Amino acid sequence: MSGDDAGASSVNDDDAGARSGPNSSRARAAVALRCLAAAASGVLLFLSFPPRPLWFLAPVGIGLLVWLLVVDGPRRWRVGFGYGYLAGLGFLLPLLPWIGEFVGPVPWLALAAFEALFVGLFGVLVVMLSRLPAAPWWIACAWVATEWWRSSVPFGGFPWGRLAFGQSEGWFLPLASVGGAPLVSFAVALAGAGLAWIAVAARQAAGRRVLAGAVATALVAVVAGLALGPTLAGADSGDRQITVAAIQGSVPRLGLDFNAQRKQVLDNHVRRTLELADDVTAGRAPQPDIVVWPENASDIDPLRNADAAADIGAAASAVRAPILVGSVLVNGDRTTTNSVIVWDGTTGPGERHDKRIIQPFGEYLPYRDFFRHFSSYADRAGNFVPGDGDGLVTAAGIPVGVATCYEVAFDRAFADSIRAGAQILAVPTNNATFGDTEMTYQQLAMSRVRAVEHGRTVVVAATSGVSAIIAPDGSVISQTELFVPAAMVEEVPLREGTTLASRLGSLPEYVLCFVAACGLVTVLVGSWRQRRVEAPDSIDDKPARRQ
Repeated sequence: MSGDDAGASSVNDDDAGARSGPNSSRARAAVALRCLAAAASGVLLFLSFPPRPLWFLAPVGIGLLVWLLVVDGPRRWRVGFGYGYLAGLGFLLPLLPWIGEFVGPVPWLALAAFEALFVGLFGVLVVMLSRLPAAPWWIACAWVATEWWRSSVPFGGFPWGRLAFGQSEGWFLPLASVGGAPLVSFAVALAGAGLAWIAVAARQAAGRRVLAGAVATALVAVVAGLALGPTLAGADSGDRQITVAAIQGSVPRLGLDFNAQRKQVLDNHVRRTLELADDVTAGRAPQPDIVVWPENASDIDPLRNADAAADIGAAASAVRAPILVGSVLVNGDRTTTNSVIVWDGTTGPGERHDKRIIQPFGEYLPYRDFFRHFSSYADRAGNFVPGDGDGLVTAAGIPVGVATCYEVAFDRAFADSIRAGAQILAVPTNNATFGDTEMTYQQLAMSRVRAVEHGRTVVVAATSGVSAIIAPDGSVISQTELFVPAAMVEEVPLREGTTLASRLGSLPEYVLCFVAACGLVTVLVGSWRQRRVEAPDSIDDKPARRQ
């Protein structure tokens, strides 16, 4: 479908016919039906995310939204925003309820309502870019651009819910090794826009060439992903093999008070590590080279508390391997740092990763005096400060890239570690503060995408689950249940080589965003020129007419 002539003179039921005339009731019903369909497109996006294996619903959801916006020709931009915003609510409201699991619905509803604005912006861009030739390609770039924007602002952005993170079991996942999460999102959006164009072409009885082009557009991303799949599955086993262990000690209670019983969380992880040491001694488990504990596994500062330090040292000595210990460190100015410390049984604490990307409204609260008027939990938000560095620590001579919990959602976290030489990746996380929600499975899917993106084993250690060890092709080698103490021990590959995605870094995303911007400028310039041509009077004629 081409655009300028299809939409320049169209009058939409949505914003004109519903107001007056004999068919106003029918027009209002049509608008209501379209609004429901827009919200349903967002629900389809939500259903494509884990723990459901329905990844194929994501292109359908994108396709339905795009179809609504182009089926009768490009609509007015405010209609595009309205339908897009409804789709955003249908997507994000059911995706993010874990935000308010223990703090009430206000933060959840506010976050979903705000983030849906970016999907509304996508609706505007669909309306504008659908006027260009090869519109599905421009539209797919526009989705990536809106994901980039909401992953960047405000307060550092919120990447949760990127299309790529719903594709951990899908045909598009191998594309992450080429262009990272942005390319996967682009492929899903392109397939969806292609589906919309197939539906539009069929409805308008378009020629075979138009229909064939729409079908090819919908299939190209799928074919590319399927073609790369065997490459990932057939990749070499790595430069050498090591044995890693992930400890899930569990917590005495869920929620914000998960660590209310002093030292209990640490004791749980020490106990489970000592049990693993006994299994190793008895030959029931292999000797690990490194052990990964979760975020906040030490619920008191082990650099300030001698008892905590002694217990961690005893666990590391017993298991005969350094432990990556997630802990909360208290700074001299009473701020705190979310850190992962390499703890050796002989030499004690060594290198550490201080969490660099901290969660607003959780680990710190911007404008605290303002937001305390809306929630009694405002004063319970943390006082954490971000660290720096590249996320790399060395344990037993092994370079390990660390992204703590929330950091795994951001492309730059592991990208920096890989550039610094990481041969294996770790995601220590604490999901106890979000209870029995889908959040932990959504985060696990992100780790699977990162494994493929960088061609590295990823070790996910969670306080209360789900913990997992993920192979470089994104498959889950082993996984724990929720809310039970557990230890996983697996032999995994180390790798020094890098994927194309690791080498390109942010370049694919920037290119896709630039293409979207070029398309937008082309449409704006074309509209401006068309208005100049269609203007009934020139500027020079106006004074004469006034006379």
